[in-house]
Amino acid sequence: MAERVVVDDDLPPVRLIAGVDVSCARLDPRRLVHAGIVVLRWPDLELLESAAATMPAPLPYVPGYLGFREVPALLATWDQLTNRPDLVLVDGHGIAHPRRFGVATHLGIALDAPTIGVGKHALVGDPTAPLGEAPGATQALEWQGRRIGAVLRSRRGAGPLWISPGHRIALPTALAWVRQCGRGYRLPEPTRLAHLAANTARRAAS
Repeated sequence: MAERVVVDDDLPPVRLIAGVDVSCARLDPRRLVHAGIVVLRWPDLELLESAAATMPAPLPYVPGYLGFREVPALLATWDQLTNRPDLVLVDGHGIAHPRRFGVATHLGIALDAPTIGVGKHALVGDPTAPLGEAPGATQALEWQGRRIGAVLRSRRGAGPLWISPGHRIALPTALAWVRQCGRGYRLPEPTRLAHLAANTARRAAS
């Protein structure tokens, strides 16, 4: 599946942007996956639609294979949408992954949609230089001699974000979109709202 990933720009004019996140309770014996997707209008980032789905994980947590655990619930949520997004920001990694196939890439392949990975922690790679503290500071992220993403300081005093292409988008474009979707929080607005939607679904199922 990783061989099908496109890391060049192949996205339509962007009018609608989705944010995607998944929430799981670590000790839940039911192994439920709670997925949330929001659709925002560009450029004002007005919330147009929110959807959520809860379903059992098809397999236990296995490091490096998170997409196989989370994507089925995300697809079920996607099917509820009445507005089809042009671009999807995913709370998770794209090609900045040991197999170059994080959940953002997995979802992009499954939907054949442009996706961006917005990770909150590093999986692989190191910044090429120390990251500055000023909002907007960036450094390239490299691993095994290849540039796989970028590290972004979205808010002063907050931990960095780890940005990488998911599918059908190049790294400079992915980074530019994440920056443009910032609204003063650590997370860009699409994944921030998706995080809230996924957590709401988890609480409703508890």
